[in-house]
Amino acid sequence: MDASTTHCEKKPARFSAVTLIALLMLALPFAVSVGAVLPQVVDDRELPSLAPMLEKVTPSVVNIATQGRVLARENPLLSDPFFRRFFDLPAQPRTRRTQSLGSGVIVDAKNGYIITNDHVVEHAEEITVTLRDGRRLDAKVVGTDPATDVAVIKVQADGLTAVELADSDKLRVGDFVVAIGNPFGLGQTVTSGIVSALGRSGLGIEGYEDFIQTDASINVGNSGGALVNLRGELVGINTAIIAPGGGNVGIGFAIPSNMAHDVMSHLVSYGEVKRGLLGVATQDLTPDLAEAFGIGGVKGAVVVEVSPGSSAAEAGLQAGDIITSVNGKVINSAADLRNSLGLLRVGDKVDIGVLRNGRPLAVSTQIGERREVSMNAADLSDRLAGAVMSDIPEGSPLKGQIEGVLVVEVERNSIAWRYGIRPGDVVVAVNRTRVKNLEEMREVVSSGGRAIVLNIQRGNGSVFILIQ
Repeated sequence: MDASTTHCEKKPARFSAVTLIALLMLALPFAVSVGAVLPQVVDDRELPSLAPMLEKVTPSVVNIATQGRVLARENPLLSDPFFRRFFDLPAQPRTRRTQSLGSGVIVDAKNGYIITNDHVVEHAEEITVTLRDGRRLDAKVVGTDPATDVAVIKVQADGLTAVELADSDKLRVGDFVVAIGNPFGLGQTVTSGIVSALGRSGLGIEGYEDFIQTDASINVGNSGGALVNLRGELVGINTAIIAPGGGNVGIGFAIPSNMAHDVMSHLVSYGEVKRGLLGVATQDLTPDLAEAFGIGGVKGAVVVEVSPGSSAAEAGLQAGDIITSVNGKVINSAADLRNSLGLLRVGDKVDIGVLRNGRPLAVSTQIGERREVSMNAADLSDRLAGAVMSDIPEGSPLKGQIEGVLVVEVERNSIAWRYGIRPGDVVVAVNRTRVKNLEEMREVVSSGGRAIVLNIQRGNGSVFILIQ
């Protein structure tokens, strides 16, 4: 064998003239493209691009940075008042500084209102908003609603740009959408996808759930950002993802713009959402229940209890009734019913479609006022000043799921706030004694010593708070 071939030495190739011409023709487009710009027009038609729409809408999406304080985790022994007293440990709660990054959407340029997520600003003592043009503005909280994870903050500045709101009820699965936000603090970022599903509920993320599901990438820091349609109209507020591996897997959720706007109207008017009460407890109409009722194929919410003296009782609703619609909107589940009623105000008229013994009925009533027991926590102890607590109200997603005392609101920078108590917390035990309502909590607090140890359920976790 020739040694020159053992090392795979390459020999000059020989091409015919026709072959050379063909190769040159194939290579010509690639050679021309180097350093060239993509044509704006092909066959007298512009190339499709999202750029014009984004140029219009991105100035309305802001970055949000917050700083605050939360109660620091510590050894359980340090939460024991007797241990602290024996070793003469300091009584002040240990806190740590927190920082978070998120996004928000300007929806009212004149008044400087920005919609974001409650979890973006929930611990915030300082909020800084950065606009698309680089301006940095201080913001204050107008109101928050942990049950829907919606918050409204306010800035004062000229030249703000507000996004237009779409009717999110008109969204369809398959519609193209674009997510805009501040993932991982990188700065404003745009991703695109489609609407993967509508009306997602039962996820345990929020108390009121009616999510838009999308495969447009939503990551940490996108919370509170905009989900827009191809016209640049706001269809949702990005809020959560399912991330088994810790990163985006194409399952993101947004709060529909209609729900966010309704919550905002409450927060701007009252600083909170003033939910009314129909007075029914319901459960899903499962296929087995539907078959037992002899109404196979029907969907709705089964009434299992009607509160005496409530609007539902006055309208004649009965246990066993199946609610199929509210104000013309189809009800497929108990979650649908809760969402439909959750943002109605006291005195609003409500038309209810009902199936009773297989027969359709139509009843009308008005949303009643919640009459749950509530009080300023300072009446229990001056060390709880700044918090308002109540029994868990009828119609709350927590009703029947947990027993305890609900923290309705906490004044920022109050004593209760500094100890780490937050709206939405549920006090399930005081000084290691279970409490089901305010009356039981009052008895335990009044009979205890100086120290108060609260066992609080917060979301899917729990925390002990020592108050001295």
